Amino acid sequence: MSVTVVLGTQWGDEGKGKAIDTFAGDFEYAARFNGGNNAGHTIVNEYGTFKIHLVPSGVFYPQVTCLIGGGVVIDPAVLIQEIKSLASAGIELKGRLFISPRSHIIMPYHKILDGLYEETKGAEATGTTRRGIGPTFADKVSYNGLRWSDFNDIEIFADKLNTQIRIKNKIIAALGGEALDFNKVLDEYTDYYFQLKPFIRELFPIVHEGLKAGKEFLLEQAMGSLLDTDWGTYPFVTGSTTIASAATSGLGIPPRAISQIIGVTKAYTTRVGAGPLPTEILDDEFTIKTLSEVAATTGRIRRGGWFDVEVVRFSTMLSGVDALFLTKLDILSAFEQLQICTGYELEGKSVHYYDLDSYQLERATPIYESLPGWHSDIREIRVFEKLPAEAQAYVKRIEELVGVAVSWIGVGPEREALIRR
Repeated sequence: MSVTVVLGTQWGDEGKGKAIDTFAGDFEYAARFNGGNNAGHTIVNEYGTFKIHLVPSGVFYPQVTCLIGGGVVIDPAVLIQEIKSLASAGIELKGRLFISPRSHIIMPYHKILDGLYEETKGAEATGTTRRGIGPTFADKVSYNGLRWSDFNDIEIFADKLNTQIRIKNKIIAALGGEALDFNKVLDEYTDYYFQLKPFIRELFPIVHEGLKAGKEFLLEQAMGSLLDTDWGTYPFVTGSTTIASAATSGLGIPPRAISQIIGVTKAYTTRVGAGPLPTEILDDEFTIKTLSEVAATTGRIRRGGWFDVEVVRFSTMLSGVDALFLTKLDILSAFEQLQICTGYELEGKSVHYYDLDSYQLERATPIYESLPGWHSDIREIRVFEKLPAEAQAYVKRIEELVGVAVSWIGVGPEREALIRR
């Protein structure tokens, strides 16, 4: 029995899609256990370039069975479109994709409220993706959620939906939005259900029979560890738990069954939306342009900064990460000089990430260590010892400071652009 968790160690966008695609060929099951379609894994392989939001990224290996756990919130329109897009690329999902009936459904009022809450907050907006993720998780814990299992009796689903639309329309109207029509929503979501019904199946026996039979499981975390509701930079976080332990509640995996945890870490730091980013670069146009990216899910610009040891060391300790998959080292080839943040100071005192709340972290001053860059193209290199000496030194310094070995290094977006150590 082998259960491997792949998680992001920063604020998301670490390159988990590439890491998962690298590993998935050795597994029999790939599963999502948290988040929703606010996460996006970009994968480049022989089928093309894909931005995966809900289907596990292991889908490209035909022997892999894909599971979407009850800890995931699902926008059915997005999932249906994703299934169709994969089918058009020759990826067959019937009999290979299973969705937990316990997973909660993102409803139209969730997305409307997500936007209205952000607009009403004004300058204090959280910077959500406006995909309805937070309001769906809020309904889940306040006993107002709707799950796929509710469709077992259409009358029960209709009654629950009617109650929720009556409640939500009052809030929407109070915030200046347009009320929803119950019948229209009922018809739309009933149609979604019948399209997805062939994929909906209780996962508990699949998971536990697989574990008992010694099958190999690859668990795909969504978002990043520093977006965790409890341990992230609250309130600038996501609506779900994003650390390794979430696999227990989100998929039904016993904690002791997890055998390996791999942390995906970008060679620098990025963040989408609001919230503290201590190493953010604001005064160097070339560096800003080089490290900033376009987010796979929202199309928003990712804010860029230097590698932050504090956040990566914290998240690896929190989840018990065994090894690091360092991504996008090739991007740093543009620089002759690099910086690594080794710690913070606040009001003249040395502090750690865990000492600070989000507002204190915003005011913290990063302490930098300067390293020489290599300023050469490394995208075709496949052996660590053939990297420029400066690139090797950069990777080794990250290992030393974080305290976890770097076992894989991404030097490009393609599946084969990889160094294994």
